[in-house]
Amino acid sequence: MGLPTVSMGVLGLFMPPAQAAAMLVVPSLVTNLWQLLAGPAFGSLLRRFGLMMAGVFAGTAAGIGFLTSGSTKWPSVALGAVLVLYALISLFVRGLSVPARFERVLSPIVGIVTGLLTGATGIFVVPAVPYLGALGLGKDELIQALGLSFTVSTLALAACLVATSSYSIDFATQSALAVIPALAGMFLGQAVRDKLNAQVFRQWFFWAMLTVGVFMVVRALWGSDWSSVTPTMRG
Repeated sequence: MGLPTVSMGVLGLFMPPAQAAAMLVVPSLVTNLWQLLAGPAFGSLLRRFGLMMAGVFAGTAAGIGFLTSGSTKWPSVALGAVLVLYALISLFVRGLSVPARFERVLSPIVGIVTGLLTGATGIFVVPAVPYLGALGLGKDELIQALGLSFTVSTLALAACLVATSSYSIDFATQSALAVIPALAGMFLGQAVRDKLNAQVFRQWFFWAMLTVGVFMVVRALWGSDWSSVTPTMRG
């Protein structure tokens, strides 16, 4: 979940959110497919969360117009707000649990809301990540379920960007090239993971995301407009 969150946060400081989202399509798809296919329970998870994934597609289609509207101010505000929300939930909310009897009702709703935020901001971690984490899945199941959610969200975002003529050949090429540093980052992360204090890393990560999110909101509301300094995505 680090790639889209960190990348959208950092790229959002230098370019409009719609442009950043287009840049992330290919590396996000490659890394999330890797996570999805590495687990043992793809079929059962797909059956279990099929309605949630359908909701992700529907929500993304409904929200994509906000991201690709041509405005940079409010998509930037939305992106920053989602980063702040995600950081606050992760830092201060503990012990979330969803009883099994509510899963059938909640999964489609969570999918639709996740899709709406994916379409509007390019980030697909809220509320899918807290929700899946609250279902009591085993570690391997949770990792694969997150991979499924992220893969479907990436495919839905890519399809909607193409459908709205917001994903050109130039951006597809740049997105493909971004796979190289993304994979390098994955290998580096795997190499240093066991040497890090997980709790300390987690705290620093989410405080950094909170800072980036607040900065994006403040700058979008009271700072400069990207439209005068960046090229159009359409082409």
